[in-house]
Amino acid sequence: MRSPIEVACSLRMTLERCSFTVTSLIPSSKARRTVAKAIEAWGRLDAVINNAGAGAILPLEDATADRIADIFAVNVVGPSLLAAAALPHLRATRGAIVNVSSTYGHKPAAGLSHYAASKAALEHLTRCWALELAPLGVRVNAVAAGPTESGALTGMMGLSDEQAAAVKEQERARIPLGRRGLPDEVAGWIVRLAGPATQWMTGQIMTVDGGLELA
Repeated sequence: MRSPIEVACSLRMTLERCSFTVTSLIPSSKARRTVAKAIEAWGRLDAVINNAGAGAILPLEDATADRIADIFAVNVVGPSLLAAAALPHLRATRGAIVNVSSTYGHKPAAGLSHYAASKAALEHLTRCWALELAPLGVRVNAVAAGPTESGALTGMMGLSDEQAAAVKEQERARIPLGRRGLPDEVAGWIVRLAGPATQWMTGQIMTVDGGLELA
């Protein structure tokens, strides 16, 4: 086991190798600018992780054109524009695209129809891009994450603390493994799909949800 000093030193070295930028991916010029900044910082691009997400508990009777468009802009349009902007660089490195979907991209749920539809679209994009980009040496896969301790319920979904707590309890009761996931349990699969260990894998949707899709 590493000492606290060794852990701190390792973390500092990792942070020194990291950089970030805050941006929107719409219009496409902003997606191209984001990719250009990555190339400027690192000189190459090996993987694109489409992890931005938007959603809401949105019953059909409350649906409006603007609310639907907002969800699809982040979950479908943004990933498409970023992947398109990155493609020349991914082709050069024979890199990978990993899209982050959801169990609800292939499991229906009341009140989540437009969020679920946007994730279903992202999963189908994953499969279509996999076929389209395979001749270029670019792999495309997705991780469909189940309920994860990420703060999304009170953030992206806009629930109160009390509402979020109730949803978490309902989810724990439905998940066969009896708990919500941890970020590292999802991130590990994203890293694996982006890396060299999965070079003969494309067009796949890896569901990481404690068995929820089976329930």
